[in-house]
Amino acid sequence: MTPQDVERIAKAALRELGAGDAPLSVTADEGEADRWHVLVGGHQPVTLTIRAGAGTTAMYVREQILSQFSGR
Repeated sequence: MTPQDVERIAKAALRELGAGDAPLSVTADEGEADRWHVLVGGHQPVTLTIRAGAGTTAMYVREQILSQFSGR
C-alpha cells in the first residue's frame, strides 16, 4: 500500500463521517513496517495510526479510520 492509497481511502472515509475535505497528510512510521500515520487537520487536529501493507484491503483501512476517528 502506498501513501497515496492510504490518503485516498482516508479522504473518502472522512467525508462519510461528515468531516468534509479536512486537510490531511500521510507518513510512514519509521520504526514499524506497514504502519502509517494520518494527520487530519482542521479545528481539532488528530493523528490516526493505520496498519496497511501489501495485500491489505481498502475496506480494512477504511474500518480502522472510521473506528479511530469516531472514537476520538
